[in-house]
Amino acid sequence: MLAPVQAAADTPGEPAAAAELLDPLPEKPAAPVFELQGPGGDTYSLADMQGKPVIVNFWATWCPPCRAEMPAMQRAWETLRDQGVMLLGVNVGESEADVAAFAEQLDLDFPLPMDTDMSVSQQWPMKGLPTTFVVDPQGRIVYRAQGEREWDDAALLDLVRALRR
Repeated sequence: MLAPVQAAADTPGEPAAAAELLDPLPEKPAAPVFELQGPGGDTYSLADMQGKPVIVNFWATWCPPCRAEMPAMQRAWETLRDQGVMLLGVNVGESEADVAAFAEQLDLDFPLPMDTDMSVSQQWPMKGLPTTFVVDPQGRIVYRAQGEREWDDAALLDLVRALRR
């Protein structure tokens, strides 16, 4: 079994405050494909993103750790969007109006596909929210993070960028 990957500590002797752990999935299961709409009507298809790493975060507005990690997700998106990495924040079970209001409140501009009936999220290997997966360019889940992370941590982003072809 592979050990969790820990990002480098910001200060020697202290744990990495930002990116505690990304758990490798040694079996690298195929990521369940989906096609979902965002609050603006755009459609997001995971299959269309094959060929680049994709961070897939499952979240909800009622979830305090989900809310807490969104500013870091936005900063990660600002860093990654021109570097061949995709980031999707899949909202689980909420209305378009709720997702749009939340995105506006936090000034989020990364893609927020909506799994309004929870049919997509139920296909992914997760136990709660937030759960984030890193999908490699071949469409396989290579990392999972259960719980809140600082997604703009440089060491964490380096793990994702290393998956680029």
